[in-house]
Amino acid sequence: MTLEQLSIFVAVAERQHVTRAADAIGLTPSAVSASIKALEAFHNVQLFDRVGRGIALTETGRIFLKEAKATLARANAAALVLSELGGLKRGVLHMYASQTIASYWLPSRMVHFHDLYPDIKLSLTVGNTHTVARAIEEGQAEIGFVEGDIDAPLLRSQKLADDEIAIVVAPDHPLATARPEAFLSLIKRTYWVMREQGSGTRSTFEAAISRLGLSPDRLKIALEFPSNEAVLSALVGHGYAGAVSRMAAQPLIATGAICFADVPFPPRDFMALSHRERALSPAAREFLQLCQGSVRPEASR
Repeated sequence: MTLEQLSIFVAVAERQHVTRAADAIGLTPSAVSASIKALEAFHNVQLFDRVGRGIALTETGRIFLKEAKATLARANAAALVLSELGGLKRGVLHMYASQTIASYWLPSRMVHFHDLYPDIKLSLTVGNTHTVARAIEEGQAEIGFVEGDIDAPLLRSQKLADDEIAIVVAPDHPLATARPEAFLSLIKRTYWVMREQGSGTRSTFEAAISRLGLSPDRLKIALEFPSNEAVLSALVGHGYAGAVSRMAAQPLIATGAICFADVPFPPRDFMALSHRERALSPAAREFLQLCQGSVRPEASR
């Protein structure tokens, strides 16, 4: 049984006339008759009585008419949902993001998207880089946002923006005024407050000090926290050092409670992740385009 057969049956049942039904739905009378006969033969029922040159619904036909109309209504409703989803008139976009992006970069873009498409619900879950990648791989989210690149063959990545990791200390810490030649020695002697293992901030910082010639294993890790805010709070008034995004540290820097150490680290990338083998919904594609529109676009990798 097809939707076309149901539509033909309803057209004939409502008009009690094959030719008028055929005219209404743009088919020939012979095609309409053949469809009705095929439906009756396949299900071994009689939907119409042939009375003289006319037709009339049988009791079976009257019962089936109600179900046929309900089925067509549901099919039309389903088609409307697809149309609205494709036209960004409704839907849900599930996203994961690592903490720095979720706290400091993504909110304004989510607000902008909501202004444009108020009937699309944006669902954001915050985790570290590994959590985000796993969510995309397992289909819990369509798109994810992380700091730095990630080795995940199932995922495609696309650069959206630049960020920079910085060493942050209290103003009276030796690193605050150290000469470049003293950096490595001071970094090794300093106690550190760090983000947790698996965070993009932590891995980017460890890669940066490795390039300076210092193994991350040589760091004296005093405390680990699952958020930038906790790391920054722990530095105020204490002799520890931390490494966070410049974007995250800027509000406290402005108060003078902490400062940046003048250790030059290369910029890192804010990346969008999606699954290579899953098609993006129209909402996901539009959100990524919006994110790209505010920065210099980069080619997908």
